Amino acid sequence: MAKLVSKTYGDALFEVALESKRVDEMYEEVLSLRQILEENEELQKMLDNPKVIREDKESVIETIFGKRISNEIVELMKLMIAKGRYSKIESVLDYFIGQVKEEKKIGTACVTTAVELGSRQKDAVLKRLLETTRYESFEMHYEVDASLIGGMVIRIGDRVVDSSIKTKLYELTKDLRKIQV
Repeated sequence: MAKLVSKTYGDALFEVALESKRVDEMYEEVLSLRQILEENEELQKMLDNPKVIREDKESVIETIFGKRISNEIVELMKLMIAKGRYSKIESVLDYFIGQVKEEKKIGTACVTTAVELGSRQKDAVLKRLLETTRYESFEMHYEVDASLIGGMVIRIGDRVVDSSIKTKLYELTKDLRKIQV
């Protein structure tokens, strides 16, 4: 249900951005809005509180965001309040951000290694990803997980490439258990 809500509203916002040729502008506004909402937990609680009447919530949105972001985004927030879906606003904004990144061929890669990578190694990983995917640029996120022992795990969207020694040992163990003596 949550995915359907984020897709429905996110696609609608994305279509408006495309049709009005304001993808970049609305993308920046959504990034800023996302950050503001993350940093202001009290605002989020108030806007999602069923005891606060709809008109008061809409008034708060208009006061805070009315002259700062696109009318389409303000109206989206009001619509989600009116439909009782405001609790999904962050997932809608995230979906929109993902759509814009896809449109601009910007990939997001999460690279997990057993040890910290040096800048040359990071450059090599990025170069390889650019060569082997359809993306023209990447937002790279690096993590260290010593339990991998060696190798790396790369996640791009729902795709995972796992060349870690931990996984190879696990697969070897599974294969050995299948052998009957």
